[in-house]
Amino acid sequence: MNDLESRLSRLTPAVEGTPPVLPHADVSYALHDTPIGTLLLATAAGKIVASSFGDEDTMTNRLARAISPRVLRQPGALDDVRRQLDEYLDGRRRTFDLQVDLTLATPFQRLVLSDLPIHTSYGRTTTYGRVAGEIHKPKAARAVGTALGANPLCVVLPCHRVIGANGALTGYAGGLEAKRFLLNLESKS
Repeated sequence: MNDLESRLSRLTPAVEGTPPVLPHADVSYALHDTPIGTLLLATAAGKIVASSFGDEDTMTNRLARAISPRVLRQPGALDDVRRQLDEYLDGRRRTFDLQVDLTLATPFQRLVLSDLPIHTSYGRTTTYGRVAGEIHKPKAARAVGTALGANPLCVVLPCHRVIGANGALTGYAGGLEAKRFLLNLESKS
């Protein structure tokens, strides 16, 4: 046995079917099953960059283009995010203690999303028109709806708390049943 073969034989073989875990990947992601659907969660540099209902291939390609070509499925790197999300969905948490990064958001989305947790407290709703007014764009209610519909940090940044002026539930990336679930969850606490 030569030196290379000797060193290779000492390495612990990876469990078949599991992705490699690299300690310092630029983007770590995991798929997380929840009562409202499967969310793709992703972190970069210790900040959450995605909590999305989007398709895995589409989202990982988007992460690769926007943040780093090194996008690795590493569920362990997201243990805290998954724990907090589960606590929230079980009704045991009202706010998230996570650093967020809006790299995947457009400048207008950042404007809409940056203060969303402040203006829509747990268990309360607001309207697209009110959000538009709060960002000093009172005629931009539809644009606010579009920005919220593409929220890269669903649940963590509570776009589900924004409803129509008439009280109607309108679009949500996870579907209206998911939005209804989240609003009902918050109304019980």
